[in-house]
Amino acid sequence: MKTGTAPLAAQWTTWVPVVAVVALVLAWGRELPGFVVALVGLCLVGAVLAAVHHAEVVAHRAGEPFGSLVLAVAVTVIEVGLIVTLMAGGGDKASTYARDTVFAAVMITCNGIVGLCVLVGALRNRVVVFNAEGSGGALATVCTLATMTLVLPTFTTSQPGPEFTGAQLTFAAVASICLYGIFVAVQTVRHRDYFLPVERDGQEPAADEHAPLPTDRETAASLGLLVVALVAVVGNAKLVSPTIEGAVESAGLPTAVVGVVIALMVLAPETLAAVRAARRNRLQTSLNLAYGSAIASIGLTIPAIALASIWLSGPLVLGEDATHMVLLVLTAVVSALTVVPGRATLLQGGVHLALFAAFVFLSFSP
Repeated sequence: MKTGTAPLAAQWTTWVPVVAVVALVLAWGRELPGFVVALVGLCLVGAVLAAVHHAEVVAHRAGEPFGSLVLAVAVTVIEVGLIVTLMAGGGDKASTYARDTVFAAVMITCNGIVGLCVLVGALRNRVVVFNAEGSGGALATVCTLATMTLVLPTFTTSQPGPEFTGAQLTFAAVASICLYGIFVAVQTVRHRDYFLPVERDGQEPAADEHAPLPTDRETAASLGLLVVALVAVVGNAKLVSPTIEGAVESAGLPTAVVGVVIALMVLAPETLAAVRAARRNRLQTSLNLAYGSAIASIGLTIPAIALASIWLSGPLVLGEDATHMVLLVLTAVVSALTVVPGRATLLQGGVHLALFAAFVFLSFSP
C-alpha cells in the first residue's frame, strides 16, 4: 500500500465508512423501502472498498503475517456477531445459519479466494511461488477444524440429527479455540518466516516494496477506520439480509443460500485485499488471508456459537449433508496438491474456481 496517496483518495476512505455507519444507525430497526435498501447496498460496497484500503495501510505498517491477521480476525469477530444476531431473531429456521455461513466461508476462502489469486498471479508471472511449510500447516488446520465441527456432528450418535450434545459441543469449542491459538502463535512468533512472501529469480518487485511506512498516527487512524468500516459492512449486510431472505424464499431456493450470500458480503474486504496482493506478486500474503480467514471463521465462530447456545432457543445444527462433505473432501485433496509443491499455475487456479462454482451452483440447486 503506497502512502502519500492523493488527497481525494484519502478523503473518501475517511468519510465513506462514517457515512455508512450513519446510514446504519438511521436505518436500524426500521422497515426499509426498496430505494433505501439500494442506498444501504451502496454504502456496503463503499465500506468494503474503504476497509481494504485501511487494512493495507495497517498491513504495510505491521508487516507480514501480522497485517493479514489483523483483517482476518477483525472480519471474523464481527461475522460472529452477525451470525448470533440472525440466529437470535430467526427462530428454528435459523438453526443452520452458523453451519451454512461457516461452510460457505471455508469454500469461499479455500477455493474462491485461493483460485482467483492463483489465477491473477499466474496470468502475470506464469508460475506463482509461496511457502509450502506455512501454507501447508494452515491448510491442515483448516481441514481439521472443518472436519471436527462440520462433519463429525453428522456421525455422532448421542444426539439425534446432525447435532452435538452439550459435552461434544463444549469439546469442539475448546479444541477449536486451542487450535486457533496455536496457529496464531506459530504464524506470528515461532515460525513467522514460514508465512513471509517468497520471491523467485526474475520476479518483479511488489509495488509497495519501497513505499515509506505509514506513521504511527496514520496507522492508528487507519486501524480505527478499519474497525468502523467493518462494523458498517456487517451492519449494512444485516440490514439487507431480510431482503435477501425474502428473495430467497420467494424464489423457492434453499435457506443455505442466505448463508452463502452473507459470507460473500462479509468476506468481500479480504477477497479484494488478497487479489491486490496477488497482483503485486505476493501470493503468500493472499494465502495467509485466505487460510487465516478460514481458520478464524471456524476457530472463533464455533466457540462463540457454543457460548451463545446457552441462551439461544432452538436447535443448533452443525453437521453437513453428503453433498457438502464430498465438496469438503475434494477441497482438502485439491488444496493439498496445490500447496505441497510451493508453486502453482493457471491450472490449479482453474481447478479451485471450478470447485467454488460447483459449491455455489449446488447451493442454489442442491
